[in-house]
Amino acid sequence: MSDQTPSSNPSLPVDQFLTPEECAEVDRAMMTASDRFSARVAIYSLRCLQQIAQHTGGAIADLSPQQIASWVEQDPTLSPDKGFDDAFKVFFGRLVISSLKPLHQIAAEAEQPIETLTVPQVVAWFEQAARQRIERQMEQP
Repeated sequence: MSDQTPSSNPSLPVDQFLTPEECAEVDRAMMTASDRFSARVAIYSLRCLQQIAQHTGGAIADLSPQQIASWVEQDPTLSPDKGFDDAFKVFFGRLVISSLKPLHQIAAEAEQPIETLTVPQVVAWFEQAARQRIERQMEQP
């Protein structure tokens, strides 16, 4: 398993959602398609949030939804000539903002800043959450 944080791969452009290795790691996890999608979004959002925090000079935990939305709006990799319209930017900004909740939880459980989370940590957390949800459903009559 890779121990790299999503942004530690300098050859990966921000507009590439996940590396093939990250995709394979998510695919190996015992999760539903919906949970795998959420894990992928969280990993890509972590990469974006790391860039936003670096750009603003602050911590991910201190980013406001407005800062995130503004960065997404101005991101040149999401330009109309690349097939991304304003509606997509709004949608994508909301996905990144929504990813803060699980990323905060993962970081709190790991007792480390969000910036230092790794792909394996994110995948393991989503896999555990999926397993717990399934166990709770099985306990219900």
